[in-house]
Amino acid sequence: MASGLRGRSAGRPQAANKETPVKFTRRGFQRLLGFALPYWYLLVGAGVAMLIGSLTGLALPAIAGSLIDTVFLKGDPNGLNQATLFLVGAFIIQAISAFIQNFLLSYTGERVVTNLRISLYAHLQKLPLGFFNERRTGDLISRLTNDVSQVQTAVTSNLISMVSSLVTLVGGVVIIVTRDWRLTLLIMGLIPVLVGVGFLVGMRLRRLSQAVSTELGAATTTLEETLSNEKTVKAFTREDYEVNRYTGRIEKVFRLAIRRARLQSGFMAVMMLLVFTAVAAVLWFGGHEVLAGHITPGELVSILIYMGVVAAPVGALAGLFGELQKALGSAERIFSILDEPVTVADAPNALPLPPLRGELRFENVWFEYDAATPVLENLSFVAEPGQVLALVGPSGAGKTTIANLIPRFFDPTGGRILVDGYDIRQVQVKGLREQISTVLQEPVLFGSTIRENIVYGRLDATEAEIVEAARAANALEFIEKLPEKFDTVVGERGVKLSGGQRQRIAIARAILRNPRILILDEATSSLDNESESLVQEALDRLMRERTTVVIAHRLSTIENADKIVVIDQGRLVEQGNHPSLMDKEGLYYRLYTRNFTEEVVGV
Repeated sequence: MASGLRGRSAGRPQAANKETPVKFTRRGFQRLLGFALPYWYLLVGAGVAMLIGSLTGLALPAIAGSLIDTVFLKGDPNGLNQATLFLVGAFIIQAISAFIQNFLLSYTGERVVTNLRISLYAHLQKLPLGFFNERRTGDLISRLTNDVSQVQTAVTSNLISMVSSLVTLVGGVVIIVTRDWRLTLLIMGLIPVLVGVGFLVGMRLRRLSQAVSTELGAATTTLEETLSNEKTVKAFTREDYEVNRYTGRIEKVFRLAIRRARLQSGFMAVMMLLVFTAVAAVLWFGGHEVLAGHITPGELVSILIYMGVVAAPVGALAGLFGELQKALGSAERIFSILDEPVTVADAPNALPLPPLRGELRFENVWFEYDAATPVLENLSFVAEPGQVLALVGPSGAGKTTIANLIPRFFDPTGGRILVDGYDIRQVQVKGLREQISTVLQEPVLFGSTIRENIVYGRLDATEAEIVEAARAANALEFIEKLPEKFDTVVGERGVKLSGGQRQRIAIARAILRNPRILILDEATSSLDNESESLVQEALDRLMRERTTVVIAHRLSTIENADKIVVIDQGRLVEQGNHPSLMDKEGLYYRLYTRNFTEEVVGV
């Protein structure tokens, strides 16, 4: 045994809990902003452009007031020319500032959303297989697409727009104060009302937005499941049923979205009513001031325009606050994934795994998906290098679970698994899995070319190695007959190929990987006689001089195995070769003699 690598037999901890909602805190908001932090210089540039544009906009009402007092009341043509030139210059500055601001924000937003999607996808790839067993694919896709898009504007353009609106609001209020402090009191009285309404509505908006995202994820799941199983849908004439099922999901999304839109629209309407009521009050009060000779008509017009300048950012802030709340609801769903622990990962001092001979040893292994239901109990057996070890047992016995533990798709909750004396939890996961290949009963192919599916076994393989792997898998003959040969697109999940052809492509992929440990999930049980013969011949080549673990569904296929391990309800009840187990007349004997093809379907 390798010194220092023997892991202690773990206890039997409870299985990980399912996803719990994430409460969004100030730290969470800072974390969200952290995605934009690497591009701070672009945001600063956009902010400078925003400030220039906002300050220029604040000068426009003063120019308009001056235009009325110095030009129309005094009849000064030179003043008209100057005011016009100032206006044109201000418009040019605003246009340039708007271009710079919008471009920098768009670039930053697209970069942030790209990085966020990559980070989310990369984290998903690190999560254990159990995580995906508990999640629905459509919901995960929705988080990678819809939720990330919602977050995009929150960390860039919305924040800058909020700052811009605040600058304009504060600047407008300051200018109005300098013109007439009494008018300012009318404006300041509205602020507590606006803030209170905004806070209450914003919290409700966030909850509704999160509900919309959740239901949209469920609808996406329905869509993904249906499209990937279209043959079954059509075989059972369930087209109308699936349309109704999807329609129900989307209608629920629609109803929630309408509730959100009604709330947001009502919020905006209340804000507008409050603001324009203040404008009317200023117009009434300012009109009396003009009649009394306290201010000029131009000053009143200027103040009214500044009221509009102030009203615009108030309305904008209300809308942006609502948008920000929607984004925070999506951010909660994103962070719930990013915060999922990587439970199957390299130990801090994990060592690289050297080339294996292929000894496989289970020592007192326990495993459970949840604390109430043990799947494997105190399981111990050994497969020597180059041996064929067959796993046999009734449905639900735990055969596939054993196979999933070998490449560390899951970790045992007790005991340990060793390869060549190395505890697999103390070596690097990548090095372990690179020396293991799995061929499933239903092989999974990607919807790309035959070449890309084979080379998935080893990405740096040469063309000659790809061809040789196909030949060894008895696949070269049918590949050469295809119009595009190795460049033939196989379709989603290999739908354009027969079952036997898909299986041989999967075997070629495993041959190219050249594993030391091979896991076979009864790779010939669903094939016709001719295909089974070709696949079995290819498997025989693949199994030579490798330790092979066979999950047996048809007992006749494992009679020649070096060792047969019989599992029942997670416990090892018998082991030996075929003759010795038949002599015992135990569970293996009963399974074999009754020809229970259906009884022995794998876990």
